[in-house]
Amino acid sequence: MVINTGTCSFSDMKVWPGRGSRFISKDGKIQLFIGSKVRSLFHQRIKAVKLTWTQDWRRLNKKGRAETVKKRRVRKVVRTQKAYVGATLDDIKRKREEKPEVRAAMRDQALREIKERQKKKATTQGQKFEKGQAKAQGPKVSKAKGKQKNK
Repeated sequence: MVINTGTCSFSDMKVWPGRGSRFISKDGKIQLFIGSKVRSLFHQRIKAVKLTWTQDWRRLNKKGRAETVKKRRVRKVVRTQKAYVGATLDDIKRKREEKPEVRAAMRDQALREIKERQKKKATTQGQKFEKGQAKAQGPKVSKAKGKQKNK
């Protein structure tokens, strides 16, 4: 057997059949009240939000909602690999799959090449520096020639 219950329009409580009273306003809206206390407060135009025993106040102040809290979804972090300047994605994957010994040998070879370039650069700069000093130590010629003062 299904029992049709209504809700009080002021306090949001269940109104069982045979209980409460209905009020129909001039504009045709039907209000259902659980008891005379609620009806009296409605006609005094007291707001249900200001009374602590009403569901409106409890909703506004977040009371008694512990059982209705939903579990938040946790987003899975999806990791993607992107190519960057100077290396395609295939190159990056190939390097990762290489054995560590091979990678270490390639790194050592690259370091040797860099050191050789630096040595060559240092020697060429040293030769330029020596040539520049040789020119600077040549015969000294004074540029300030005879501006004499008139007496």
